[in-house]
Amino acid sequence: MKSLASALVFIGIAVLVYGVINYGGNRTTIEMGSMSASITENETASMTAIIVGGLALIGGVVLLAKKRRRV
Repeated sequence: MKSLASALVFIGIAVLVYGVINYGGNRTTIEMGSMSASITENETASMTAIIVGGLALIGGVVLLAKKRRRV
């Protein structure tokens, strides 16, 4: 049970960290001689990933706390 709780905490933290990181970059779309146009695209993880990560983190913490109370 302790390993399951630890895994849930680790997965929850990983998903939360990944979910709040913005990623993106510049992409050149048109080049005409010395002129060019580019687009900056920014992407973020979906809100679902953040919710799932939070639930996994909370579940792991609850399992760890429940295990400690019985001892």
